[in-house]
Amino acid sequence: MSTDQKGTRILARTFFNQLRASGYTPHQVIGIATELLELVTTDLREGDKAVAAAQSTSAPDSGAGFQQRA
Repeated sequence: MSTDQKGTRILARTFFNQLRASGYTPHQVIGIATELLELVTTDLREGDKAVAAAQSTSAPDSGAGFQQRA
């Protein structure tokens, strides 16, 4: 397991333990995890749209008024 995966696992476990210690039920923890996944999914989709929009708008302007000479 890479160091990055270990860090992610430790963070998730710590977050889970803090939620449970604060009195959240397993069902509430699932609700929180589901909401986190929805937020990440939305963020990824918006990022994909931004990349696609940047690619479609940058293609026509790629010359920006400059032409290469042979």
